[in-house]
Amino acid sequence: MTANFLDIHSAADFIGPGAIELPMYQTEITDIVRRRGLFGQRMKQIPATGHPSRFFEEIGIPSPSTSGFVDPRNIVAPVVSPTRVERSVPLKALVAQLNYNLFDIELGTQQKQFAYLQAKDLVDTIDGVMRTHDIGLWNGADTSLSTPTSTQYYGASAQIAAGGNTTTIGTGESIVDGLKSTVAQMVASSGYAVRPTAIYANPVLLDLIDREMKSEFNVVLSTKEIGAGFTVKTLSTQAGDLPLIPEWALSYSGIPGSGSAVLPAYIVTEDLIEYHWLSDPSPRVFQLGVPGSLASQYVVVKFGGVVVKGANYAHYQVLVGR
Repeated sequence: MTANFLDIHSAADFIGPGAIELPMYQTEITDIVRRRGLFGQRMKQIPATGHPSRFFEEIGIPSPSTSGFVDPRNIVAPVVSPTRVERSVPLKALVAQLNYNLFDIELGTQQKQFAYLQAKDLVDTIDGVMRTHDIGLWNGADTSLSTPTSTQYYGASAQIAAGGNTTTIGTGESIVDGLKSTVAQMVASSGYAVRPTAIYANPVLLDLIDREMKSEFNVVLSTKEIGAGFTVKTLSTQAGDLPLIPEWALSYSGIPGSGSAVLPAYIVTEDLIEYHWLSDPSPRVFQLGVPGSLASQYVVVKFGGVVVKGANYAHYQVLVGR
């Protein structure tokens, strides 16, 4: 066997008379990685009643309808009763584990270059769990609340679509008119006192709405603050000025302008969308015992499930063709 010896002085940037330049790095890591979405932060957080978490929904009040009108001299009262149904939402588990190697931690401590890195990595792991959570709130792969088919959430977009309230805005039709007329139909319901509170869509679709208002009506949409320092445009409807909330987790198909792109928007009543949590609405961090490898192990856990109450009357899916 022939041994090969390599010159490793190339780790230095420059070696010369009176100078050895070694590679150095900024101690701050550039980080604008996408983390949380707004939908999960605005959603109502409810303690779960169990697994599954159960609740009742009233879909009709005791009403005699037209049979309640009788001859005042021959009163025969019709028997009535409220209509209530049992609902449930299964709880799901989100888990991630982070391992710190003892040797690497002590080496980093001795170098003193990235002193904050251990804490940052743990926070980033928690943020990663919440990012997966936020994506799953819209796009979870499950298809049923009563008979789960996946370990993921039953996404809100799929629940709304399964409720049957879906409309399409054609390629040549006005997006603004389509959204406003859909809201008006929801508010005009004789069976439910529907009052939608927001419209969620991908920023690309919201940009198309903004452009349409400017080109067709020479109007700039007004703005509204919906959170600490977060301002969005609003659309005037029969339910009031609804915030147009950009949601990056809502994807679309095709290339806008090609005529074959489909961009979804969701008109929602946020008070009726709930996240049922177990133990704590925030992720919990558990430190495991140190194994023989001497690695420090942390596990991030979150239990819960999302439910869209009134999916068939209080929310609407709008598919915009462009």
